[in-house]
Amino acid sequence: MARRRNHEEHENHERWLVSYADFITLLFAFFVVMYSISSINEGKYKILSDTLTGVFNQPDRSIKPIPVGEERPRTSEPDRSMVDEQSLQTSADSLQSIANTVREAFGDLIEADQLKVRGNELWIEIELSSSLLFSSGDALPNNAAFDLIEKIAKILAPYDNPVHVEGFTDNQPIQTAQFPTNWELSTARAASIVRMLAMDGVNPGRMASVGYGEFQPVADNATAEGRARNRRVVLVVSRNLDVRRSVSGVGSAKATPDSALRRAGTQPAAAPAAQAPQAGAVNLPSPAL
Repeated sequence: MARRRNHEEHENHERWLVSYADFITLLFAFFVVMYSISSINEGKYKILSDTLTGVFNQPDRSIKPIPVGEERPRTSEPDRSMVDEQSLQTSADSLQSIANTVREAFGDLIEADQLKVRGNELWIEIELSSSLLFSSGDALPNNAAFDLIEKIAKILAPYDNPVHVEGFTDNQPIQTAQFPTNWELSTARAASIVRMLAMDGVNPGRMASVGYGEFQPVADNATAEGRARNRRVVLVVSRNLDVRRSVSGVGSAKATPDSALRRAGTQPAAAPAAQAPQAGAVNLPSPAL
């Protein structure tokens, strides 16, 4: 009779899984007990949950730290009232400095009544006679204009205040191929000054040009002297873009610093000069704030 062979039992190499499963079960039971006797801060849990959700769904949020505890408001942004007050003083100083520097640099032209500086708390005006800059009926600057505008540009370039240039003519009709009416002539003259200021270092993004033709005279066109006064270019340095646009709509000669303009924006304009005006300069009274 054949003899039966005894099969050798193979050693079980996975017996450790039994012990590991028991350990995991005990560990799970331990955390269940701990959880049951603890209290959950729902606020912290929600912050953590939202943050983790954002990390996985929005990669750009992954660089943000996970807040622990109650979030405190950030104090990096300065108090708005302090910013407005500081901005007011800074802009006031800048416009006052521009006005004073122009008066000092062009005292001879002011005495000759060829240049005027005036202003209020919202803007200052630098008025130039067209005879200083252009030949009659032309928008091409003469040789003297380049030196004059270069000096003005050096004064304006360091500041950030908006500048718009206004062109005006007398009522004498003009009809040429280049300038069919005084509208085109006044606009071309203002644009020429803007281009020269930009070439001499004034930021082009701060500037604009506008022509009013013959329709905003400051003197009687019936006399030669009056027509000469009406032929002018005015550089208006404003407190901010809102003021510049408001002044541009009606012209600096007709604009008034009303309460709406004074409230516009946060970059204010300079107060008028406290010193007595020099000969030839006309200073408009500044309304009370």
